[in-house]
Amino acid sequence: MSTDTPNTSSDDAPSRAELAARVDELEDALAEATAEDDGKKMSIIATKGTLDMAYPPLILASTAAAFGYEVTVFHTFWGLDILHEERSRNLQLSSVGNPNMPVPNAVAAIPGMDRVTTKMMEKKIDDNETATIEELIDTSLDMGVEFQACQMTIDLMDYDEDDFYDGVTTGVGAATAIQDMADADIQLLI
Repeated sequence: MSTDTPNTSSDDAPSRAELAARVDELEDALAEATAEDDGKKMSIIATKGTLDMAYPPLILASTAAAFGYEVTVFHTFWGLDILHEERSRNLQLSSVGNPNMPVPNAVAAIPGMDRVTTKMMEKKIDDNETATIEELIDTSLDMGVEFQACQMTIDLMDYDEDDFYDGVTTGVGAATAIQDMADADIQLLI
């Protein structure tokens, strides 16, 4: 009498426990392979070092970090003044060519007007209890934001790397910044 069932021996078949363990392994491997990368990344390039242009990259960086983003801010040219401990305390606000300033360009061009408009802005910042540049940098660093200083600009402008805030990454080149932007979900040039 012939049967169409394959010839299997109970010794060759895996046990229920072995099958269950193998199913668990496969489910774990599938979950790992299909898991989305939850790490969101933001890359910001800061190029300006005026008082009004120091706030946008710092506010965006700290806010994104609070939302769980991995944030890198690459500072180049005058943007390095934001990371310089002494210079960041004396950032100026240019009144010439700024259409939102409460003074016309003819008045804004008078010597000393930048100091006046800077003092007006500093008073407004203080009156509104807005965080200072230093406070935003410290908060951002505490939240894991990486502040990078462009090495070419450090050399060009003859900056002393010891004058930057503790925690600033120096010696970073454009190639690193470009790779960081390529890997980021959000890229901003400020």
